Amino acid sequence: MKSPSFILRRSSTILAVSVLTLTLLAAITGSLLAFNYQPTAGGAFESLSKITTEIPFGWLVRRVHDLAGNLVIVVALIQMVVMFLGERYRRSWLTAWISGILFVLAAIGLGWTAMLLDWSQIGFWRLRVELGIIESVPIAGPIIRNILTGGGAIGSVTVAHMYALHSYILSLGAVVLSVIHLTGLVFQEREIAQLAVQQSTSEVVPQSTHQEPDSDGNTNVPA
Repeated sequence: MKSPSFILRRSSTILAVSVLTLTLLAAITGSLLAFNYQPTAGGAFESLSKITTEIPFGWLVRRVHDLAGNLVIVVALIQMVVMFLGERYRRSWLTAWISGILFVLAAIGLGWTAMLLDWSQIGFWRLRVELGIIESVPIAGPIIRNILTGGGAIGSVTVAHMYALHSYILSLGAVVLSVIHLTGLVFQEREIAQLAVQQSTSEVVPQSTHQEPDSDGNTNVPA
């Protein structure tokens, strides 16, 4: 019977595969949407409406992209909890932990940068409020806000900057981190399996030889 720690470790690896699958699915559907998407203040809403209503299966691609992007955050967080419960918090799991944490941050960043890409009222006002919070941070806050907005009000430049962050920097980073994360877990699984085999081999004790005493009462010791 498998131990609970083994089940948790194997579950974390399976969840890491799910994370990579969802990440690739979101990247592929995002690339398909990019063929008809216009990263401008006026064109963003119109292009997405065209994709949903006029492009064949455009509504399906957009729906899958949204679901994959949201679901990957939930699965990644669950996977990190399972890793902790499976005692994968040791130094040997450092690569898996660092890549996993960075991936969660990248996935959250993808969701955050996507809020304005549909140019909706909710996304516009939400970003405006959050930019005000960012700007209140001493020294770095105004700089970050100017980078995101292009130094002015929320408009086409802001959409273009969000689109660049979302489609190129964060998306590429998420794919790379998910691959590194899964690779680290697989290598560690192999190391654990090898250590288990070595321990089981070292615990094998040879049977003792039955020794008969000779006529003088001495025990014969084999040469």
